[in-house]
Amino acid sequence: MVTSPPLVARRPVVGDDRSMPITPASVAGLPDGLLSSARALQPRTVALRRELHRTPELGLALPRTRDAVLHALADLPVSVRTSRSCGSVVAVLEGGRSGPTVLLRGDMDALPLHEDTGLDFASGVDGAMHACGHDTHTAMLASAARLLAGYRDRIAGRVLLAFQPGEEGFHGARRMIEEGLLDDGPELAYALHISSTVPSGQLHHRTGPIMAAADRVRVTVTGRGGHASAPQDACDPVPPAAAMVGGLQTVLTRRVGPHQPAVLTVARIEAGTTDNVIPETAQLTATLRTLSEPVRALLHREITEHCRHLAAAYGCTAEVEIEPGYPVAVNDPQATSSLVRVGEKVLGRHACVAMTDPLMGAEDFAYVLARVPGSLAFLGARPAGVAPGDAAPNHSNRVVFDEAAFPAGVAVYAGLALAALTAPERP
Repeated sequence: MVTSPPLVARRPVVGDDRSMPITPASVAGLPDGLLSSARALQPRTVALRRELHRTPELGLALPRTRDAVLHALADLPVSVRTSRSCGSVVAVLEGGRSGPTVLLRGDMDALPLHEDTGLDFASGVDGAMHACGHDTHTAMLASAARLLAGYRDRIAGRVLLAFQPGEEGFHGARRMIEEGLLDDGPELAYALHISSTVPSGQLHHRTGPIMAAADRVRVTVTGRGGHASAPQDACDPVPPAAAMVGGLQTVLTRRVGPHQPAVLTVARIEAGTTDNVIPETAQLTATLRTLSEPVRALLHREITEHCRHLAAAYGCTAEVEIEPGYPVAVNDPQATSSLVRVGEKVLGRHACVAMTDPLMGAEDFAYVLARVPGSLAFLGARPAGVAPGDAAPNHSNRVVFDEAAFPAGVAVYAGLALAALTAPERP
């Protein structure tokens, strides 16, 4: 994972009407039939999604995926930019008049696991699967581009359609920003993320933090090896490493207030080679999830100090490495309110559901949200007939998404752009 310093945030002041082109009037003026138009595009959406699902690619280099996206956009009135260093595609739809710029994001990369869904279009690539639904995001965004192209003459402004690689741990959004994604100055940014556990067609939204920062913690405890029958002649690193597993949970409960969510999971412990040798070192690997930058910084310090002091109490030393991952994904209040209004207009009030709690998963759209007012929302795609507790979740090798949810995503993507770009010109 990339560990370069985070990008400096440059967000418009919240509450400045000039930074929020979507208004209640512009939402009310959305064309009727967006959902019907999205349904008419369903054969294209499904065909592209299944093509991508059969041929998943990992990381930043996605040549087959990029070619499929370029083919899907080839007959549309968009200008296309591709990257030389990664598999990104940025398509720009220019309206008939000048106006704001809206960014819509769809990620494209898959996960490194073997698919066990039994679908007739299951992955044909060993060790790769679209288990997080990025194939659906890409297909929905491509169809949204086609739908929006039909309204090009009434659009005042431009739509940036960002097809992003490397969301699954490769900082693809940051890479695209570094290569100029935001140089056109988008005033709003939106992304949808599909969910196999949310009722199909529902749009789940939240103001403020919606997904966590994710950092990797590695601890190497060093002692002095020896014979397992004579621990008094060695300095065993295993006991302090084992004590750290429980002790780190105390760091969370005694250094972070009860109203500040944080998760620390030690997911791997490694030490030794056999039963009669005390090893020289023991290693722990953990994930740290937080929902605010102050708590994140606090825990970086406290985890480091705790591990060093605990190792010293056993006569050992500890080297602590905390590898920064994605920042907290924070939804702008006004942008989220606009998303809800568009969702209710396009899908109906019953389809928009406010989330009580954020998710402790991470999402690199956070890099965009740190610089542009915007919002990330979840699109439900739980298969019909599957009980809520029985649906395989995202990142499962058995996850299945309901394709009937796709028109909702296409229509919401298009509705967000149209609501922002067909508003009356601002003073």
